[in-house]
Amino acid sequence: MRQAGRISRPRKRFGQHFLHDPAVIERIAAAIAPKSGDALLEIGPGRGALTRRLLESDCRSLDAIEIDRELAALLRDRFGGDSRFCLHEADALQVDFGTLARGRGQSLRVVGNLPYNISTPLLFHILESVREIRDLHVMLQREVIARMAAGPGDTAYGRLTVMLSPWVEVERLFDVGPGAFQPPPKVWSAVARLTVRDGPAFAISPAFPAVVAAAFAHRRKTLRNALRGLATAEQIESCGVDPSTRPETVSPALFNAIAGTVKLPSGAA
Repeated sequence: MRQAGRISRPRKRFGQHFLHDPAVIERIAAAIAPKSGDALLEIGPGRGALTRRLLESDCRSLDAIEIDRELAALLRDRFGGDSRFCLHEADALQVDFGTLARGRGQSLRVVGNLPYNISTPLLFHILESVREIRDLHVMLQREVIARMAAGPGDTAYGRLTVMLSPWVEVERLFDVGPGAFQPPPKVWSAVARLTVRDGPAFAISPAFPAVVAAAFAHRRKTLRNALRGLATAEQIESCGVDPSTRPETVSPALFNAIAGTVKLPSGAA
């Protein structure tokens, strides 16, 4: 039987690095600024350092998703007595965030020190329920945050940037050094705020994801070559884009315009 109060050891297979720096925890909580009536959702609470700080607010509820069985037991010990706290022992990649939001009867405010090894697929999964989410405050590897917040022409600009752009406004908040975690990761982290737009920045073409994925599969290729088989040079040029340009210089709206000229095979969207 697990001893009550036992400190769980970090597990490499879950990419665990537990945040423990009180100053960083307070800075994240201040950025979130939970208000009375907010429905919070924390992904990867770990040992509950930020969880405890969030429950000190007047939030209406705090759902927490934790995949590690031992940590889940620890969290139940620490926070199970608070009626606002609801623990989901699950893989965040398998959780239906829309169902959670509808269960709360309102949009969710998502926060998390996201596992670096699944950060991009997890962000894409969260986007599937973007209309049920108000904002996200996430801590990720610094390079990933740079990609999220990049603009056309930046070296960090890529598929993640473009796919997030129609749905959220990204604000890079601050960097976090390795010493804020136990064990310290080998990389720096950063915190960003993603504010969900009232509606998509443009009417998204069904071919948008396929065009963006193809464009950045080989960054050194020109659009003409990267999109071969999807769009012709004439289609690209008809959108006001030079087919010989490289993907990292093309805005999300122009990628969408190109996608609007593409006819996907049945069932490929």
